[in-house]
Parts: sequence; C-alpha cells; structure tokens
Amino acid sequence: MLDDCDDIHPLFHGAPKTTEFRKLRKRLVQNVREAVEQYRMVDPDAPRQKWLVCLSGGKDSYTLLAILHELQWRGLLPVDILACNLDQGQPGFPATVLPAFLERMGVPHRIEYQDTYSIVMDKVPEGRTFCALCSRLRRGNLYRIAREEGCSAVVLGHHRDDILETFFMNLFHGGRLATMPPKLVNEEKDLFVFRPLAHVAETDCEKFAAAMGYPIIPCDLCGSQDGLQRQQVKAILDGWEKNSPGRRQVMFRALMNARPSHLLDPKLFDFSGLSLENPDPRRVVAQKSEPS
Repeated sequence: MLDDCDDIHPLFHGAPKTTEFRKLRKRLVQNVREAVEQYRMVDPDAPRQKWLVCLSGGKDSYTLLAILHELQWRGLLPVDILACNLDQGQPGFPATVLPAFLERMGVPHRIEYQDTYSIVMDKVPEGRTFCALCSRLRRGNLYRIAREEGCSAVVLGHHRDDILETFFMNLFHGGRLATMPPKLVNEEKDLFVFRPLAHVAETDCEKFAAAMGYPIIPCDLCGSQDGLQRQQVKAILDGWEKNSPGRRQVMFRALMNARPSHLLDPKLFDFSGLSLENPDPRRVVAQKSEPS
C-alpha cells in the first residue's frame, strides 16, 4: 500500500494527487516488485549489490528509475543505484538534459560519451536498419561501465510490450520461440542483465512519465526509419488489443506458462524417450547466457 507521504524522493516531487495517479503508481510498484522477487534479482545471501540503471531519457527508463527508488526507499530493494546515460553522439541529442535532471533530483549518476553513431552510420549499408549494431555497441559500453563502477547488474527499461514484440519478431522473422528474459547472465558471465519492468504495460509508463512531467528525449536514430519490423509487429499487437482488450496480457501470461511437451523442440523435451511405459520422460533444458 502507498502511504500518505507523496514526496518520498525528489523524483516524485509534484506528483499528481489524483486517485487515478495513486492507483497507477501503486500498480507500477507492485508490478516491479513482483518481477524483482519472482526472478530473484536480489540475492539476500550476497553482499549488498550495486545496479547500473540505464537511462535513455525515454518514458520507460524514467519510470524504471523512479519506481526502483521508491522500492529502495521502502526497504524493498536493498541495492545501491547508479543511473547511467550513454550519449552515443547522435546529431541534435540534447546532451545537457539528463545531467541537469539527475543533478536536480539528487540521483547518483554517470554520463558517458561514446560516438557509436558514427560507427553505425559508417558500417550499416543504406536502407538497412541500425538497431542490431547500435544495440550491440551500446551493450558493450554499458558492460564496461558496469565493471568500472563495481556494479553486479546492468538494469534495462524494457517493459511487457517490448518483450511481447520481441517474441513475435523472433516468431515471424527469426524462426524461433524466444524473447528478452527478465534476468540473464552476459556472455562473459560476470554481469547480470535485469528487466524489472517485465510485467509493466507500456501505457502505464506513458501515463506515469507524462503525469510527472519528465523531460522526454525521443530516439530519432532508428525511430525515423520507416517499415521497421518492430513497428510492424507493434501495429499487429495494437490491432489485436483494440479488437480484444486485454489480449496483450493474455499473451504475456502465455510466455510464463510454457509446456515443452506440447511444443516441437527435442532439445527441451525428450520425445524419443516418450512411450506408453514411460509417459513422463526426462526433460532436457537448454541453457543459453544471451538470447539470440
């Protein structure tokens, strides 16, 4: 339950006092707490951890930063938080917005400048999308920063709808059943990657960030490209949701209710060992550190 203290942290100063906003804030706190606990993002037996919380300036990362601080204030998230923005050198990027915001909010932070934009523009052929290379370069820099700062985890602002869209992109274009997990270990096996917004709807991030008046910075690098696969998948999901409200949440629950014996992957279920005498053969679990 939210208490009567509205301004528990500068990130919440000026929060609307409406019943609608209180319900939204409570829902966000519950959703994030549920993900943190369900996927055991905090190890109670380990020394106090430090998280590198990645802040892009978009609605999702602002929501992530604020809700993590609320959980921390309530004693429900015993970790140290370091906000980090990676300025990738995009033309027109308002480089002073996030540092000024974080200073004003009293949030410990690190601003890193790395011109990955020029690399992407040089390496990606004309007409191709930038997302894959841009993400790979960004991820490598964030891992490096996390190590330099003594962090145990890189924390990203992907929400429920991002996870659903990635699942359908892999289904339609990649020929595999996979998405972005709430918790994974990087390839070097020295850092966790967490997505505490895994249970949060994108619309809730939009409403929260707008109500708080956070200074949103749009991503114009890939967002300016028409016909992206993710935009196409998003449009499909929007259509399903419009025709059948609640469809996104039903599909998301399906991702947490997989039945290997009712799929077709022999690496996940021992179909060869299935017989009338042995109706429940050994299950095979394929472990991967990073989603492909």
